[in-house]
Amino acid sequence: MPSADRPHRPDNALGDFLRAQRGAVDVGRLGLPDDGRHRRVPGLRREELAERAHVSVDYVVRLEQGRTRRVSQAVLESLADALGLAPDERAYLFAIADVTQPKASRPAPAQRVLPQIQQLLDGMRDVPAMVLGRRQDVLAWNAPAAALLTDFAALPPEHRNVIRLTFLDPAYRALYGEEWAGIARECVASLRMEAGRYAEDPALAALVGELSVKDADFRSWWGSHRVRGARPRSKTYQHPLVGPLTLDVQQLTVEGQTGQSLITYTARPGTPSAEALRFLLQWSASGAPQRAAAGRRAAGEAERRDG
Repeated sequence: MPSADRPHRPDNALGDFLRAQRGAVDVGRLGLPDDGRHRRVPGLRREELAERAHVSVDYVVRLEQGRTRRVSQAVLESLADALGLAPDERAYLFAIADVTQPKASRPAPAQRVLPQIQQLLDGMRDVPAMVLGRRQDVLAWNAPAAALLTDFAALPPEHRNVIRLTFLDPAYRALYGEEWAGIARECVASLRMEAGRYAEDPALAALVGELSVKDADFRSWWGSHRVRGARPRSKTYQHPLVGPLTLDVQQLTVEGQTGQSLITYTARPGTPSAEALRFLLQWSASGAPQRAAAGRRAAGEAERRDG
């Protein structure tokens, strides 16, 4: 069980996550014996987690306090099993743990969208689509995506971020209607997953800091340490021009471009949403060349930003 004791650090992602997951365990479903002691807080006690993971209580304490940051893969597997982590949570645990060597502090390279990908976006005239990078930054988009979501070209480059828009832009937030809270929580869980992969990203830290200060919901949900990876789903948008639109959202990895994903929005054939989307795209098509050109210019500005 290799370990390396270090002083407590404020960025104790591993310890914070373990504490949050330990507190979220439904002990009633585990069938643990009743020892007669009153549980002052919900979830597993440290000694119960230690017993289930086959480690010492002192080791759990040091992990949670951030005094031990190097963990073997076998111990991580045992902790994940003991906590009953879901696949996304298990992946996040391994991402934030220092399993082999400390994470590199070298800044991530700037994010750039390949010309071929921009050409693909421009050719998708019937499908709203965009490219997201690290931190859910919007790196490129087509005219249908601007018509559906927002005029990204009109935003400052530093504001072209899906998480930031979801919490701080009233018009973007209104697109989700009554579903906003559920979708916003998923955004936070997705960003928490990103934070595990890019722990040394100063721009991500700045985004989390800004949202934590400006939005109480974000601050609370970020503290819950819930994580969620990308997966297909449908979303209903309350569009100010065409009304409700239920669309299937797909996230596809851009090969050869680390951290980039192509997001598409499609309506199921024969549905009212398909007709509403067709009307929206026809409406936007009259100004599509201008909007597409503005999008390319705006995306070019974003390429000059550091990742």
